[in-house]
Amino acid sequence: MRHERRWPGIPSIDSIPHHERTATDLEAPTMTTIPVTQSPVELVADYFGRAISSLESWKPLLAADIAAARAAGPFTSEKLDDLVEPYAHRTFDSLELPVYGAGFIAALDSLADAGSHLAWWQGAERTKLVLASQSVNKEHIDYSELEWYRVPQATGEAHVAGPYVDYLCSDEYTITVAAPVAIDDDFVGVAGLDLLIDRVEHDLTPRLAVFDAHVTIINGVGRVLLSTDARRETGDTLRGSDLDAFERHPCPGMALEVLLH
Repeated sequence: MRHERRWPGIPSIDSIPHHERTATDLEAPTMTTIPVTQSPVELVADYFGRAISSLESWKPLLAADIAAARAAGPFTSEKLDDLVEPYAHRTFDSLELPVYGAGFIAALDSLADAGSHLAWWQGAERTKLVLASQSVNKEHIDYSELEWYRVPQATGEAHVAGPYVDYLCSDEYTITVAAPVAIDDDFVGVAGLDLLIDRVEHDLTPRLAVFDAHVTIINGVGRVLLSTDARRETGDTLRGSDLDAFERHPCPGMALEVLLH
C-alpha cells in the first residue's frame, strides 16, 4: 500500500478553511507530501547501491583500456588521466546522486613515473585534483591503509567507506564508494566516487523522517552516517550494548546497517 505523510509543522490543506485557501495552498499536497514506497532498508540500500552499480558498470571497460595502454608502452600517470577522465565525467552526468568527486586511484607502484596517483575530478567545476600543488606530502601519500582502498583490495568487492574527514581531496565530511579494478586477477587500483555527508543528509533525512521509528544508518564499525534522531550525529559511535535498544537490519551488498528505534 502507498502511504503519504507530511513534513512536521506543515498544516494539512484540510485544516485550512475553504474561504482562506489560496492557489498555493491547493498545490500544497504535491509539494509537501513524501511518498513511502520502500522500507528504510530498501531506501538506504537503493541509494548507495546506485553508486556501486555506477562504478561496476565502467570498471571492466577501464580495465580493458589500461591493459591496452600497458601493452603499448610505459604506462604513466598522464596516460592514466586521459583514460579515466571520460569515466569520471560519465559518473557525474549519469548518476542521480550528489557526486562531489569521481575517478580512479592507481595501485601503488603500478605506474612507470609515480609510486602513487589519483586520477580524480571533483567539485561543481569538475576540476582535476592536483595534489602536488596543494602539499608536497600529499604527492607521495601511502593510501594503502585507507579504508576505501584497503577493503576493496582485500575483498575484491565494492565498499562504502566513511564517514570520515577527507583531508586528501575535499577537507569535508565524506563517504567514499569504491570498487576494485583488476586485469587477469592483478589488482590495478580502485574506481571511486565521493559523496559529501551534508548532501547525503539533505537527500535521505527527509525521506527517512516519514517513518514511525527513528532511523539511524551505521557503518561496519558502528559509526553513524546519519540519523533522524536529533540525539545522534554523524560520526557518533554505537557499539556493543549501545545497540541493544535497536532493531537492526543489514543492507544487502554493503557494510551498512539500518537501526530502527
